[in-house]
Amino acid sequence: MSTDMAARALDVDLLARELGNWRTSSLSGPAYLGLADAIRLLIVDGRVPVGSRLPSERALADALRVSRTTVTAAFTQLREDGYLNARRGARGIAALPLRPAEAIVEGRTPSASLAAAALSAPCAAVLEAFAEATRDIAPYLQQPGHELMGVGALRAAVAERYCRRGLPTSPNQVMITSGAQHAIGLILATHTQPGDRVLVEQPTYHGALSAISTAGARAVPVSLATDGWEIDAVHAALRQLAPSLAYLVPDSHNPTGFTMATADRKRLGQIISETRTRTIVDESIMDMWMDEAPPAPLAASVPRGDLVLTIGSTSKSFWGGLRVGWIRAEPATLAAIAAIRPSLDLGTPILEQLAAARLLEVRDTVLPERRELIRTRREFLVSLLARELPDWRPGPGRGGMSLWVQLPAPMSTALSAAASRLGLDLPAGPRFGVDGTLERFIRLPYALPEPQLEEAVELLVRAWHSITGTTAPEAHAVVI
Repeated sequence: MSTDMAARALDVDLLARELGNWRTSSLSGPAYLGLADAIRLLIVDGRVPVGSRLPSERALADALRVSRTTVTAAFTQLREDGYLNARRGARGIAALPLRPAEAIVEGRTPSASLAAAALSAPCAAVLEAFAEATRDIAPYLQQPGHELMGVGALRAAVAERYCRRGLPTSPNQVMITSGAQHAIGLILATHTQPGDRVLVEQPTYHGALSAISTAGARAVPVSLATDGWEIDAVHAALRQLAPSLAYLVPDSHNPTGFTMATADRKRLGQIISETRTRTIVDESIMDMWMDEAPPAPLAASVPRGDLVLTIGSTSKSFWGGLRVGWIRAEPATLAAIAAIRPSLDLGTPILEQLAAARLLEVRDTVLPERRELIRTRREFLVSLLARELPDWRPGPGRGGMSLWVQLPAPMSTALSAAASRLGLDLPAGPRFGVDGTLERFIRLPYALPEPQLEEAVELLVRAWHSITGTTAPEAHAVVI
């Protein structure tokens, strides 16, 4: 968001684009509240860095084409809520309140979240894996415990997993990381410089966008079609933009749920090789398919294997609290990452690695139950939406852990703000894209148990009616 990181001063035009269609919030109240809500969400999401200076009231008013009174009132509201610090005559500084404001709704304080697309753990399997890991760790206690590449047992288990999926892999092609997000950060630190372009799908995983921004690189989007990837568009973008890196999610795509077809993988593999584009392939949610298993890894379709870095994780497959991921790449590529890794960390905790290795051994027992669980919850959420919000259109994707829903109007930011006031955490659609777009979409995870999904949808309905100016229907039992 900032053009001068030393001064942390926000560019007014960029801020205006990030705010998206904030005016829709004015349907439920004064315009200044809609503007204050939109800025607050940018701060909470990290798209306006804490400590950065907001533009002057006059400059922002001119950029948004509103009266300065509206901006002044919005800034005043943000100061009162603790999201803006300012002295008289000085520009406001983005902040976070010391304690989150409590949302009081009809005498109670509901608390629900549709922010995370992650299941709770399969308790028995995870407990057994850690018990076995505790016994396995004894030999490592005689060593320093710094494993930049990862312990051999887990690297072998990950390599065997790729071999079974049609991508021959040896343990020396695997580096263990502290989750997929950590893997993305390591690759960016190794292969990008500030200002470099990184091609991303639009929409895409918001954590990758944050990592790209943190690295000082610039995400450049290529839009997905309504039913998946436009390979011609990806080809044109790679040729015209010549990005330093590409980031793609071909399996159970986050947030759309799409999985790339075999023919498209083969063609994309040729394009990656022809354009010599180093590419991160994120398979973090690959295990969460519903109808049929995904094709062989994209890396198997790329003639120049040295260009592809495939990342994976145990977070979605087993448990988000197990911060273990990996990078699958050529040994020379991993050596380059290992050379810079000590400046960031000294390796992933060994006990967790040993537990992850044990879980990969029992994946054929654990994962079918996990997939059946998300299949049931997905159907439950789709039925709820069809009953309570029939104008909303869930996308056709059949994988992953969330629905990518098209709204009847471009009001995603306003909906997120209204939901927040009711106690529901719901990231706005623009969080999954570049430059404040995607106002017509919202991501709805279905990982929560049915009662929590039902509570979240109830709040979602109330939020939607509050911003559209319509009357919410009488509460009634939901029959699925």
